[in-house]
Parts: sequence; structure tokens; C-alpha cells
Amino acid sequence: MISKSLKATVLCSLVLFASCKEEAKPEEDTAMNYDNVLLQEWTGPFEGVPAFDKMDVSNIKEAIETGMELNLKDVDAIANSTEAPTFENTIVALEASGEKLNDVFTYYGILSSNMSSPEFRDIQTELAPKLSDFNSKISQNEKLFQRIKAVYDASQKNPLPVDQQRVVDLTYKSFEMSGANLDAEKKKRYAAINKELSSLYTKFSNNVLHDEENYVTYLNKNQLGGLSESFINSAAKIATDKGEDGKYAITNTRSSMDPFLTYSTERDLRKIVWTNYYSRGDNGDEYDNNALIAEILKLRKERVGLLGYDNYADWRLQNRMAKNPKNAMDLMEAVWPAAIARVEEEVADMQAVADANGDNITIEAWDYRYYAEKVRQKKYDLDSDEVKQYLQLDKLTDALFYTAGRLFNYKFTPVEDGKVPVFHEDVHVWEVTDKDSGKHIGLWYLDPFSRQGKRSGAWATTYRSYTSFEGETNVLASNNSNFVKAAPGEAVLVSWDDATTFFHEFGHALHFFSSNVKYPTLNSGVRDYTEFQSQLLERWLSTDEVINQFLVHNKTGEPIPAALVEKIKKASTFNQGFGTTEYLASALIDMKLHLADPTDIDIDKFERETLAELNMPNELPMRHRTPHFGHVFSGEGYATAYYGYMWADVLTSDASEAFKEAPGGFYDEDVAAKLVKYLFAPRNSMDPAEAYRLFRGRDAKIEALMRDRGFPVPTE
Repeated sequence: MISKSLKATVLCSLVLFASCKEEAKPEEDTAMNYDNVLLQEWTGPFEGVPAFDKMDVSNIKEAIETGMELNLKDVDAIANSTEAPTFENTIVALEASGEKLNDVFTYYGILSSNMSSPEFRDIQTELAPKLSDFNSKISQNEKLFQRIKAVYDASQKNPLPVDQQRVVDLTYKSFEMSGANLDAEKKKRYAAINKELSSLYTKFSNNVLHDEENYVTYLNKNQLGGLSESFINSAAKIATDKGEDGKYAITNTRSSMDPFLTYSTERDLRKIVWTNYYSRGDNGDEYDNNALIAEILKLRKERVGLLGYDNYADWRLQNRMAKNPKNAMDLMEAVWPAAIARVEEEVADMQAVADANGDNITIEAWDYRYYAEKVRQKKYDLDSDEVKQYLQLDKLTDALFYTAGRLFNYKFTPVEDGKVPVFHEDVHVWEVTDKDSGKHIGLWYLDPFSRQGKRSGAWATTYRSYTSFEGETNVLASNNSNFVKAAPGEAVLVSWDDATTFFHEFGHALHFFSSNVKYPTLNSGVRDYTEFQSQLLERWLSTDEVINQFLVHNKTGEPIPAALVEKIKKASTFNQGFGTTEYLASALIDMKLHLADPTDIDIDKFERETLAELNMPNELPMRHRTPHFGHVFSGEGYATAYYGYMWADVLTSDASEAFKEAPGGFYDEDVAAKLVKYLFAPRNSMDPAEAYRLFRGRDAKIEALMRDRGFPVPTE
């Protein structure tokens, strides 16, 4: 999952484009001396870096409020200019606005996602409506919009250079989508809705985080059947850290839940852990999110109704690759029947294993991972825990660097501890340079481990993005994971799925580092395209070059046996029914919720009845049940856009076949050069569909996706 700078994450979630710039020039006020460390210029090596070591929650409110004030001064200066509007004095000036606030939001992002606390959440709740008001003051600034419109109108008659025209078009469209053309009364209501939504998003997110932190399952020694030694040691350490010495903690996060459900022989405990995880935000208490979701849906529909749209999905998808809900639904519905049919086959295989073992059960959702693993061992003689012994986090990190070196010509060099400030001792930093020229490209921060106050999942973010409109800037990018920290002296071992996610998120980082755009707006992502680059990078985990060099046993150091590799490859389409169905169920619910009439909607009933209409198998849940679907309801980045992972995967499967067909395979230099030139470096400086055609010579085809998943390929 991609997460941009907090300004992009929080402010763009309100669909207000003007202030969503990741980079900008210093304004006059930046020469001032601030006592608040979060407002001070970034100093130190590498063109200045965030002072994460001096960051404190007590400074964030003042820093945000001051940053907003300075940003509004920038905007007012542009809007009230007496000069005729031009690209330079309006669009470029807007691109350069808000530099101080961008910096502050870097700290805000860490405090929100990596180091959250009850104190910060109170401040976050207080700031949410203020940030919404701030956004509205920009998006509804009539003088500013008229200047933007004047530049846009002029460019329709006399087009600007390609990158400038792209910035103008994106800026104008975003203001238009945010209600800039509304009359005064409708603008007032539009702003009020955004303000309400901002508070609801914050509360939704904090409710989920509460349930992740407070639902912990503690085991005793006679409840550890089936669990690996490394997992047991990690669970013991987590329990001790939580004041439960002598017990073993299963936390309410995917990285803890998933392996427990896969290996634990304790069926009753599997049910408890499963229920805790899939009931986040749905426990009928003060942290329940169902009523919040209903209100969010109503407000979203009302807001787009002010703009003349029938539903939120029509409004949202107009500037995505899919263009409209029908195209997105057509893709999902083309894959769905094959996915649930495969689930039926998988469940039959699992039930046969359970029956043969005399387990006297009917497969339930908390059994799926456990018996799927048994089937994997039976069908392919493949033990996931055996594979895990060769998947060490430090070696996988080296594999990321190797891949980046071969495809992008990047070199990653560890930065000496203490040279670059970090916000937690777990975080480490590498310098990224060009292998041939030695040119400095940026810094890569890695925050790999789960901890209290860190949101679940994995994501990538930027602290500073590349632009060249005022001189080249270097990139500060990070990857964030929630691996369970190993016991002292032991290697951190991860599953094949987690290793795949590690490569995925690194793909986002490479997308940041390879950016070659002039203006900040062109670093923005098209949601159903921006996951493509990261999904594509997943494919390099299973290349022979990575497997043969970096998958070595954590105890013996021996390379992974060729026979085991062959089993992994043969099992590559195993359990695709589960993986595809749990994902697509969430994507379909996301779209259908936003196409439905939200008046008097009962969220729990809607989810249940819609899944029944889809013939959703009872033996597995949605990947993200609605009450904790943070992609969609903690902001607007993935709202009606969760389908984008599937859309991007069509591109991924098709693009990977370009490498398979090349003489040099996945490391073919010519195809890699085209990959960087057309699919990574341009970011949003050209239409994504055109960029893909330049790379592939044609549009992507769904057939490659179906082949990848082992599903029947549709015929004409």
C-alpha cells in the first residue's frame, strides 16, 4: 500500500489538490527562527533531513497551525496578485506553496502511523476539522480558482509544453472536482461536509487502532501445539513486554494472526484469534464503526450530489484508468466466478484432509489457513514453515538491493548509526546512489517491526520527493512493515507472502527514487495505476538470481535446495481461490456500497446480503471487513478504488510476460531500461494508459492475469 507524505495522505483524502504538494520552495517566512523544532529547517547531511530524534507530540499542534497559516499566506499572495495570470505566477507559484506545512506533515505522519499514542490521537481529533477548514479556504478561494481557470482556458487555445500542460490540466480538474465551480451556498455546504468527514475518518482510524491494541490472546505452555520455535519465542517476548511474563501473546495484527491460524492445532483458540481480528471495529461498543460508515456514505453522496453526480463512484473514477464504475465492475466480475469456483475446489481438498485425519469437523473460516497448509503439504509436499527457514529479513533486504541494482542501477549503502536522525531504534537508513556515476539519489528508511502505536499492515511513504523546477531535490523515502521481532540472537523469519509484500512495498520506494518530473503535482499517483509498479516488483522475489543468492537457511547458511524451489514454483497457483476471493470481496463491497443509496443503510446487513448475492463462500471472510476497512473509510485514497489492485495486476501480469519473452528474462537490460523510462520515471507526467503502451506496444490483456492465477482463460 502506498502512503504519501501526510499532506498528501490527510489533505488529498479530502480531495483538495492545491495544497497537496510534496515539494515546494521556501517562502519568505522560512527564514524566521522558530522555537518549535517541527518548524525548523531540516539540517544535517543529504541536503537536510527531518529531526526525528527531537520530535515530540507536544509540538505538533502549534506546528500544524503555524504551517497552515503560512500556507494560506502563500495562497493569498497568488490569488491577490495584480499581474495577469500566467503559468509561472499562478501554477508554478502554487506548486511552490506550503513548504513549511509539508515538512510538518512529515512528523505528523510518523506520529500518526508509526508512533501513535493516546495523547496524539486527542490532538489529531482536534486538528481534523481545522485541517478541513484549511483545505476549504484553498479549494474555495474564488480569486485563486479564477486565475487557475484563466491559465487553463488559455492553454486550451495555445497548449503549453507537455509537462506544464499536464500540471495545468490536473490542477484545474482537481479544483473543479472539489467544488470550485459551485455557487456560494453550495460551497458552504461542501466545506461543512468535508469538515464532518475529516472527524469521522479520524475516529474510524482510531477505533480500529484501539481494537488492534486491546484484543490480545494470551496462551499458556500447553496451548502451543503446531507453532514454530521462532514464533513461540517471539510470542513470549511480546507477552513479557506487555507485563504477562510466562505467557505467549497473539496480537490482533495480520503478522501475528496469520501464522497462528496457519499452524496452531488449537481449533478453539484459532476461532478466538480469527474472531478478534475480523471483528475489529465491529464489537458493538463505543469503538464500533458501523454507524460511522453509514454517516460517511451519506455525506459522500450528498457532497458529490452538489456537483451533479448520481453517486460517489462516478465522481471518483473519472480521473482513474478505469474511468467509470462499469469498467471496474466488468473486470472484477470477469474474475469473480473463477475465483469462487476455485475456493470450492480448495475447500473440498481441505475437507478431505480433515476427514482422513478423523477430525470430525466441517471447514470454517478459522480452519481455512490451517487445512490449506495441510493440503499444500499433501499436494506439493511443501511445508510453508520449511520455506520460512530460508526467508530471513536481512537477506531479503539484500535481495531488494540486488534487484534495484540490476534493474535501476542503484547502490544502497548503510548510513552510519547516528548520522541521520531516526524516530525509533528499529529504524535504519541507507544512502541510495547511482552505481556508475556515484550520484546521490536519496535516503531509504526502513521501519520493519510491529509495536504498540504502529498501525497494522505495510506501506511506503516519502518525506521528500524528487522535483527539478527549482533545482534537483533528492528523495527521502521509507518502507514500513509489521514483522514480529525475533527473540534476541535469532533471525527474523517471514512467510513467503510477507516476503512478497516486502518486495511490493519496495516497488513503491523505487517508484519514488526513479521519479524524473519537474513539478510536484506530477509525483501524484493515479490510484489504479500506482499499485502496478509495486505489484510488478513482487515478481523478482521468485527469480533464480534472488532465490540462489539470498534464500539461505537461518541456522546452517545452506542455500535453499533446488527441489524445494521446484515445489514452490509448482505450487505458485496454490490457494489462489482464497487470495483472489478474499481480496475481490472487499473490492466489490467497496464499489457496491458507494453505488447504493445510503439512506437508512444498515452496514452489517448490507455486507451480509451483498456477499450472499455474490455467492461468497462461507469458509472465508473478506480481506478487509467493512468495519475496519481503513483503505476506504479512514480517508478517501482508496474509496471506490480498492479494485485498483486488480486493475494494476492485469498490467502486472501482462508486463511480466514482456520480461519472460525477453532474451535476458527478468533481468533483460533493454526491457529494464524501458521499464524505468516509461513506467517508473514519468510518475503522473503522462497518461498511464499511454505510458503502458509505450512500454508494451499495446494495451494490457486480462488473459495474462488469468494464466498467472491458474484460472481458465476466457475465449472470445
